[in-house]
Amino acid sequence: MNDLHHRAADFFATLQERICEGLAEVEHTPFREDRWTHEQEGGGRTRVLEGGTVFEKAGVNFSRIVAKFSPEFAAQIPGEGLEFSATGISLVLHPWNPHVPTVHANFRFLTRGDSKQWFGGGADLTPYYLYLEDAVHFHQVWKTACERHPEIADYPRLKKWCDEYFFLKHRKETRGIGGIFFDYFENEAEKTFDFVRDAGEQFVEAYLPIVKKRLSTKYTEEERNFQLYRRGRYVEFNLVYDRGTVFGLKTGGRIESILMSLPTTAKWIYDWNPTPGSREAELYDVITQPRDWV
Repeated sequence: MNDLHHRAADFFATLQERICEGLAEVEHTPFREDRWTHEQEGGGRTRVLEGGTVFEKAGVNFSRIVAKFSPEFAAQIPGEGLEFSATGISLVLHPWNPHVPTVHANFRFLTRGDSKQWFGGGADLTPYYLYLEDAVHFHQVWKTACERHPEIADYPRLKKWCDEYFFLKHRKETRGIGGIFFDYFENEAEKTFDFVRDAGEQFVEAYLPIVKKRLSTKYTEEERNFQLYRRGRYVEFNLVYDRGTVFGLKTGGRIESILMSLPTTAKWIYDWNPTPGSREAELYDVITQPRDWV
C-alpha cells in the first residue's frame, strides 16, 4: 500500500483514541474493545458501550483493510481493478436524554489499485428537540474548519451535500440538521489530508459542549417516546441508503462493527404526526425544509 494509506491509517487510529478520551469527560462507562481481522488482510478496532451513564449506545470504530471487490460491486466504485484498500474511523453516539442529540461522523481514505485514491467523510447532528444555539455551534465548528482549507473545503457546498445525502427519500425529510459531507475527493491529496485531519480533530469540540449543556435537562416519557420514534428514521437511513453500511457488507467487513451504528431501542408508530405548534413540530419544520444555520 502507498505511504498515504499508512499515514491515514495511523491518523485514524490515533483519532479514535482522542475521541474516546474526550467522551470520557461526560461518559464514565468504559468502552468494550474488540480487535478483529478481515478475512483477506487487515482488520480493525471496535469500541462500543451500551447502557452508559450518558449514552444508551455508543460506538467508535477504526478499520484498515486490504482486499478485493467482487466484480459486481467493483462496477459501482470509481477506478479499475478489483484490489482496494480502505481505512477510516466511524462513530455513532445515541444518548439516553432526548434533549441531547445523536451524532454521527466518519472519515475515510480508499485506494483502488493504482488508478484511484480518495478521501471522504463528514459529520451530522440528529437532534430530537431543536435548540438553535446547538445547531449554530455544530455548524460553526465545521464552517470554521472548512475556512482554514479554502482550496479543498467549501462549507456551503459540503453543507448542502450533507443535507442531500442524509435525506430519506421515502419520508421526504432529512435525518437531522446536517453538518458537512464529502466523498471522492481525489485531487490535491496532501492538502485534502490536511483538511481531513483538521476536521477529524474538531469532532469533540463540535459535539461535547452540546452534550454538557443538555445532559441534565429533565425530560418526560412522551419526549423519550418521540426520541425512540425518530430513532426509527436513523435505522431506516442506515439500512436503506448509507454507503458505509453497503460498503462494509459488500466487502466482507465485520457485521457487528458495521451494524454498531443502530440504536439499542427504537419505535415505529403508525401514521404519527406532530401536534401543530409543538416542539416536535418545530423539529419537523427544519427536517422537511433544511435551513442555513451560520
